[in-house]
Amino acid sequence: MEKFKGLKGMIILIILILLVVSYYYHLSNKTRPEKEVVSTETLSPVQEVLARNLETNYPQTPREVVKYFSEITKVAYNEELTDEDVIDLANKIQQLYDDELIANQTQEEYLKNFKDDISSAHVKKQTVFTYTLSSSIDVETFSEDGYEWARLHCIYGMRQEGLLYNSDTLFILRKDADGHYKIYGWKLMPREKQS
Repeated sequence: MEKFKGLKGMIILIILILLVVSYYYHLSNKTRPEKEVVSTETLSPVQEVLARNLETNYPQTPREVVKYFSEITKVAYNEELTDEDVIDLANKIQQLYDDELIANQTQEEYLKNFKDDISSAHVKKQTVFTYTLSSSIDVETFSEDGYEWARLHCIYGMRQEGLLYNSDTLFILRKDADGHYKIYGWKLMPREKQS
């Protein structure tokens, strides 16, 4: 390649440099069309738990299923909800339930009981301020009646009119045909007597 000589060569070199710099500037400052992404910082707690698509992002372990159930429960007890929020939360929780648990009551009965439970908690000023799940090594899995099952505890920290107490709940989950653990049932464990 021949070297640029004289004034004419110098002008061409400067023009080339300016073109490269302006093209770089254009590319670096080019406005990109914004993707429609909803930041979790702008979502309310209700919107945050409802945003999860369980068809594509179902919790992988029994512990994660109960954790998501507990997140929804915490929102239901702690937040001011519209009727639409209550219906959406009820439907989201029901997606975590085993078919046999769902079959125990009609959709109308389930929704009424869910609304009544939330309403009762709000009247009693009862909130869930925390929850603690069994560690992953404490999740008991077993096979019975041709199904895979899991059993684990979740301790809910509850507050009612200034009083704090724990509520220990034992969850039973059953794996469905899609390989997802679904909540088959739960029971409150009796409080241990303190001496």
